[in-house]
Amino acid sequence: MEVKNLFDPAVKEEIISRINNLKPATQRKWGSMDVAQMLAHLQQPLKVAYGEHSPKGNFLIRTLSVFFKSSLYNEKPYAKNLPTDKTFKIADSRDFIKERESLIEMVNNFTPEKLTTKPHPVFGELTEEQWSKSQWKHLDHHLQQFGV
Repeated sequence: MEVKNLFDPAVKEEIISRINNLKPATQRKWGSMDVAQMLAHLQQPLKVAYGEHSPKGNFLIRTLSVFFKSSLYNEKPYAKNLPTDKTFKIADSRDFIKERESLIEMVNNFTPEKLTTKPHPVFGELTEEQWSKSQWKHLDHHLQQFGV
């Protein structure tokens, strides 16, 4: 799998086009979130990149993160149904249009200048490229989950 750079305007446009292909009735291929919940979920890691959200992660995850940090941005696809930080879980009902618009705005605004200067709260220091690739990889994973 080729992991793309979300700072690239063409890559952003591709992601936004895929987001725009989603409909309120789009069904998931795996997992438990509906499409509006998934759109809200995708905003959480972007908020981490912007320094607006700081998940703690559990002790085991923080301790072992050094061993799987590269899986955030490497070429290996994420496995389906991986454990999710509790602050990233979206269980309540969400407005599809609102969540889609918010996510598109966050993707459009994703630039190196907007990145937090703080280390990732669980995985530590990330380069701009690692932030970019990890965000693209997470977006791609969940867009594939919904067939776009």
